[in-house]
Amino acid sequence: MNEVIDLEDGILDEARRDGHSKKHSMTQTSLTVLFGNDDRFTTFVELSLDATSINLSQFALKAKDELIPDICAYFEPPPTDDKLGSDEVRVTQIPDLAVEVLSPSQTLNELLNKMEAFFALGVKSCWLAMPSLEVVRVFSQPLRYKDFNINDIEVIDDVMDIRLPIHKVFKWRSKEIQKA
Repeated sequence: MNEVIDLEDGILDEARRDGHSKKHSMTQTSLTVLFGNDDRFTTFVELSLDATSINLSQFALKAKDELIPDICAYFEPPPTDDKLGSDEVRVTQIPDLAVEVLSPSQTLNELLNKMEAFFALGVKSCWLAMPSLEVVRVFSQPLRYKDFNINDIEVIDDVMDIRLPIHKVFKWRSKEIQKA
């Protein structure tokens, strides 16, 4: 499925205009690398997911027909057309895992609503990384989650069978932790 999106007045959607902080960027990069090092997953950053199968207004989201997680991962990725110049702008196959990283310009409620929408689309597990608090909240269902902080050894996702060293998620703290 190929789709051309016209940009009104050259302005990208609100999610792409948000300024992200250094810790947001570092956390997003660290998680992307950690997931990418696991051969079970194919990882994407800011992939546009087709959400036309649900009404996003029920989640108090501004988006109309797409959701864009900071990171998503698939056990079986969507097929890619090898034809030169061909690309898919909005993907219909829903990922197994969606990750959001809270930035200073976002509200917690905004991202919690987005998590609910991801689950409604069929995502199996959602993560909310909060760099300023050094916490990763792993959701197995919309209201069922576990928090992992810098005092834990690993972030554990039983649904996806993932175990990641938390000091590698929040790298700016890893030197301090190793010294202790």
